[in-house]
Amino acid sequence: MFKPILFVLLTIAAAFHAHSEPATKPHILFVIADDLTFRDIGCYGGQALTPHIDKLATEGMRFTRCFQTMPMCSPTRHTILTGLYPVKSGAYTNHTFVHHHVKSIVHYLKPLGYRVALSGKTHIGPKTAFPFEYSTGDKQSAINFDAVESIMKESTSTGKPFAIFACSNEPHEPWNKGRKFRNLYDPAKLKLRPYLLDTPETREAYREYLCEVSHFDGEVGRLLELLDRHGLRENTLVMVVSEQGNSFPFAKWSLYDSGLQSALIVRWPGKVQPATNANAMVEYVDITPTFITSAGENAPPDIDGRSFLPVLLGKTDKHKSHVFGMQTTRGIYDGPHHFPIRSVRDEQHKLILNLDPKADFKCMINNSPWFRSWQSLAESGDENARATLARYTRRPAIELYDIIKDPYELNNLASDPDLAETIKRLRGTLDAWMIDQGDKGMQTELSAFERMLSGNAEYKAWALENKPKK
Repeated sequence: MFKPILFVLLTIAAAFHAHSEPATKPHILFVIADDLTFRDIGCYGGQALTPHIDKLATEGMRFTRCFQTMPMCSPTRHTILTGLYPVKSGAYTNHTFVHHHVKSIVHYLKPLGYRVALSGKTHIGPKTAFPFEYSTGDKQSAINFDAVESIMKESTSTGKPFAIFACSNEPHEPWNKGRKFRNLYDPAKLKLRPYLLDTPETREAYREYLCEVSHFDGEVGRLLELLDRHGLRENTLVMVVSEQGNSFPFAKWSLYDSGLQSALIVRWPGKVQPATNANAMVEYVDITPTFITSAGENAPPDIDGRSFLPVLLGKTDKHKSHVFGMQTTRGIYDGPHHFPIRSVRDEQHKLILNLDPKADFKCMINNSPWFRSWQSLAESGDENARATLARYTRRPAIELYDIIKDPYELNNLASDPDLAETIKRLRGTLDAWMIDQGDKGMQTELSAFERMLSGNAEYKAWALENKPKK
């Protein structure tokens, strides 16, 4: 008589307990490349052989419109890990650091029970703002795969969730780790982007770069294999991004989409529908709040980013109406005294403001053999080469591009009277964003050097050694 009643009570209690227990927090594996143009990846239509990344795209969601704010390594990584745009965080130059009060993803995930680790390239500071469990690799990879596997193994025994940030140094120059892939790429058969000049030196350099992309793909494959080896695939949110564009012209250090747009692929079994594409416009600044909400908590209201978890779960294909870009040459090797640019992009158009159109751009690539071949071509009288170098060196005050019709941003529409209202509207949106961020344009550009000097000894030494020359 009592057994049926007891059974019912136990069943109700079990159901209540199951309902009240929080869902198991997902492990997080975030993988980032270094100087990789998204267009070069296989599943994005590129020529790089990337079988592991391509397969991951079939197992998860491939974003077609993910963007970063600054096309340089250090600001990019600070933005990802803080959820703040560069000027607000303080990290808007290369080789720099955030303001003392800024929190990072570590501060948000550790209280939720996560073990938070970063293996590989850092380029962030100060350490007090980023109290990761750090590890570094060897000459073949910045990522320490033994350290990563150790965390995974311990997690399987303790049940403690992990958030591993595997930060590669590929395909950043020097291109010297992917040479085993050289026989897979024939320089004569490669298709160069229309904004690049076609010289034998450029083709050879592009081949070496693609080999490094394949090397990065191998790193992604190793990380995914570790998840499978330890039975962690099903409860791990994997996110792979390409960082800013490569170090050829009109990519890294520019506000064209080849510099600002990123690959973003997410696999999360049972949550993210396999083999799907997301057209939602998202930004790197949205990654930290997305990880926080994926762990079941609300994102802090005082950061700039917005979680795109609803996009991952298939609840919407919309996220943002505008994305923003900025660039300073402070903190880059062999850069000019200043070269400040800002941008805003909506569904169809991108507006780029060059705050000093009389300034000339240059950087370390000006000394590379393939760039000198461009100069030789221009000196021989090739008009396209002359126009390309002129465009690389100096930009007009206003640039406007129809991203849909002109994805490589070759046709500046700023002088079209029919688009005057479009420029006015986008300029208003950009101005409002700059005000919100405390970005004072040229004043912010020129004060960047003093900000670098206010850092620790390492930042001061770099800034003084590479002081911009007027």
